[in-house]
Amino acid sequence: MKSSFPKQFMAKALALFGVWLVLSGRYDLLHLIIGFMVACGVAWLNTGYAHSAFQGYPWMRSVLYVPWLFLRIVQSSLHLTKLILKRSLPIHPKLISYRSQLQHQGAIVLLANSVTLTPGTITVEVNGNHLLVHAIDEVAAEDLTSGRMEKKIAGVFQQKVKP
Repeated sequence: MKSSFPKQFMAKALALFGVWLVLSGRYDLLHLIIGFMVACGVAWLNTGYAHSAFQGYPWMRSVLYVPWLFLRIVQSSLHLTKLILKRSLPIHPKLISYRSQLQHQGAIVLLANSVTLTPGTITVEVNGNHLLVHAIDEVAAEDLTSGRMEKKIAGVFQQKVKP
């Protein structure tokens, strides 16, 4: 194990315990002890692995990506709402095979999760840098098929992608 194991372990354990506190809503001694033990156990199991997809992950640059993604989620939600409210329900579902140019595993994970978070699309499968995505219609898939989402993520990871 690395010499930085204690620092990584403590950071992960405290972050997970914070999430536990927010999500559980229970603050009696028994729940606090259980939450802390579970957080420590999960942190212990996930600390010290050299081959993590998030090793060297650009956390600060991804903070700049989140507002853009949030805006896309809102816009996609409005589009999906219009589709649902139309009596004719004009959907044209399809599976899209998309090969990403992103090299970093964390970037591919971020791309797959961003697609899934955007209403109207869901990442069905990830195999290396190949994604299989289900989209409810062409407009919902536009961020992916146009390469716009991939370019934004490439910017976070300071990679170049071909247009």
